[in-house]
Amino acid sequence: MSKRTDTIKSLFTAPQSSALSADNMPAALPRVSSGSVRSLKDSFSEVEKENEELRERIASGAVILEIDPSLVDPSPLADRFRDQDDSSFEALKQSISQRGQEVPILVREHPEAKGRYQSAYGHRRVRATRELGISVKAILRPLSDEALVVAQGLENAPREDLSFIERASFAMHIEDAGHSRSVVQDALSVDRAEASKLLAVARSVPAEVIQAIGKAPKVGRGRWQSFAELIKDSAALKRVRAAIAEPKFAERETDARFLAAFSAATRPSRGEPRKEPDEKPVFSVSGDKIAHVRQAERELKLTIDKNVSTTFAAFLVDQLPALFDAFSKKSSGQESTEA
Repeated sequence: MSKRTDTIKSLFTAPQSSALSADNMPAALPRVSSGSVRSLKDSFSEVEKENEELRERIASGAVILEIDPSLVDPSPLADRFRDQDDSSFEALKQSISQRGQEVPILVREHPEAKGRYQSAYGHRRVRATRELGISVKAILRPLSDEALVVAQGLENAPREDLSFIERASFAMHIEDAGHSRSVVQDALSVDRAEASKLLAVARSVPAEVIQAIGKAPKVGRGRWQSFAELIKDSAALKRVRAAIAEPKFAERETDARFLAAFSAATRPSRGEPRKEPDEKPVFSVSGDKIAHVRQAERELKLTIDKNVSTTFAAFLVDQLPALFDAFSKKSSGQESTEA
């Protein structure tokens, strides 16, 4: 064979290896622990997950930016109150300062101011980064007015720190902005009945009273409904307004402010004359006295006469549902006639 053929053959034929001494033995490859392999695998999984999320954002028209927080305006519909004792905000600010902003906010391009943005949620993160003098991480997405409101509500719906009155006020802001009741339901993840209750309270309590009390996180729907019912009386509302105007009122914690306002609504002030209850006897058709009625502003007491059989009281209680039904039908008929 030619020299050229031998050369080509030698390229594909492994030569016999000569014995190696301890000095020229190749170093063994370092052994990698299973934990390190698993950690590396998890890292690749996280990267792939982030890439998938990024692909989804790009597909939906969303882009992640780092922008100057001074260019971000809040949503036109406020969903939470800014309380004087905002310790949770300080904790958020400290967290961002130490670990950075872990969750981006959601913004759209401002519909009226070119070069600015409008946030759907993340208002406190914007405020925190502004005070820290750093950029805010934001997802930029094209959003209609309705989509902005729904995104804002859905982000806050699972939060336990959004109080009843904050939710009620947000519902009212949504409806006042011209959105339908169904948008209120979608934004707050509630059914129509609950949306109606939220709106009823928000529209019954004057805005300045709500702002003076604050978010009152420990006060639920029941007490707000009772308070709204109480201040339908003009004298009670006047007492509440006088109470919130006192300098010491603002010094109280928000739940204590609600209790002070509620107390003012239920108790007449010292200078206000107390209305005496109406008292009158009740007679049967034949002229016999059968009961005595004592009626105050929100209370009626009926005392059966001692000469009447005790079974009459039980009979009266049994008849109450039918009496109320008859009263309701009569009242409805009168309202229809007046309309």
